[in-house]
Amino acid sequence: MAATRPRPTETPEAPAGAAEVVPLRPGGDALLLDELARPARVVSGAVRLGRRTKVLVRHLLRGEIAVIDHRDIDRVSAEELIAAGAAAVLNCGPSSSGSYPNLGPQLLVEAGVLLVDVPGDGLFEALADGDEVRIEVPAARAEGRITGSPSASILRDGRLLARGEVLERARIRTETEARRGEVGAALERFAHNTIAHMREERELLAGRVDMPRFRTDFRDRSTLVVVRGVGHQRDLRALRPFIRDERPVIVAVDGGAEALLDAGLTPDMIVGDMDSAGEAALRCGAELVVHCYRDGRAPGRERLVRLGVPFKLLPAPGTSQDVAMLIAAEKGARLIVTVGSPFNLVEFLDRNREGMSSTFLTRLRIGEILVDAKGVSRLYRPRPSLVPLLVVIAAGLIAMVAVVWMTPALHDVANLLWLKLQLLLGSSG
Repeated sequence: MAATRPRPTETPEAPAGAAEVVPLRPGGDALLLDELARPARVVSGAVRLGRRTKVLVRHLLRGEIAVIDHRDIDRVSAEELIAAGAAAVLNCGPSSSGSYPNLGPQLLVEAGVLLVDVPGDGLFEALADGDEVRIEVPAARAEGRITGSPSASILRDGRLLARGEVLERARIRTETEARRGEVGAALERFAHNTIAHMREERELLAGRVDMPRFRTDFRDRSTLVVVRGVGHQRDLRALRPFIRDERPVIVAVDGGAEALLDAGLTPDMIVGDMDSAGEAALRCGAELVVHCYRDGRAPGRERLVRLGVPFKLLPAPGTSQDVAMLIAAEKGARLIVTVGSPFNLVEFLDRNREGMSSTFLTRLRIGEILVDAKGVSRLYRPRPSLVPLLVVIAAGLIAMVAVVWMTPALHDVANLLWLKLQLLLGSSG
């Protein structure tokens, strides 16, 4: 069990809003300035740094402060930061750039996580894992008018390292509502990007991807492709009857391997650049397929070589989840069920990645054998198990024997029937 740090104590958060312009009162300037200098919220703790959120959350301890560089925090990343127990998040990128109403910032703030945007690389240069810092947010209200969002001060050993902008619940909600009208523009960008992928990566639609031989047998079997995504844990729980009855091939995409192990399942194959799969997952016996660039560069190769585990390289366009689905389709899977993969417009746009266009094209390529886990869990009816039936029959027999044994008349009848059965068996022999 991983060690945890005690969750830092915070002062109560001030009401949502922004700092106010406070007119100085004659004779009361010193008192008023002292009130304004007193922070309304303080979070202290050790920091954990990582430019890739999905990798950072594997090492983040409860009560630590996450320092990330994540433009437009998506829902999945926010949920993982919350689950890891982040006390605060210092983001060196814009948590919400305005290109699309992403859901991550709102989820973090509503979960009580202090979210501060600190532009630039200053924190990554000044801090190291384990450094203790103190985040102070000044009073959001005083006498006067609201003028803007409060800024936060990040201090180490009492010295100011940086200032950042606090993202507050009221402001996030207002901006999210305002950006809902920009969905059309985001959809247009997604469409243009999809067309560009159709021109540059025709292999995804034509199916011309050279694949090595795999020991995993997909032919005429159902396949489960598990991606670290929205609701993947809930979907895995709902698919338990399907997994028990169908015994599908289980393919994990990078961090999806961790989700499977947490659910008590072992993947047959892991596909990806292997940056967000833990060592236990890489050593679980699954067949490892490293998704590499067309020129053969594979960032995950060095890690696997250090671990001494066998793997195969697969140069292919698109994302790792595209490659996982293509492997299953090309190797003869009867049905492909995706877990955690974006399946509707909101999920595609919330991920806000250019690679999502290739995933859209891959779905077109695979066609009718591809279904989402939510659909399977609603339509699939588990096969009746023989165990409950056998238990009922056994209970009935025990009750019948007890009644016969306790009733003398029935006892005599049972003896006669037993003798008759012995005579019949003896005569037939």
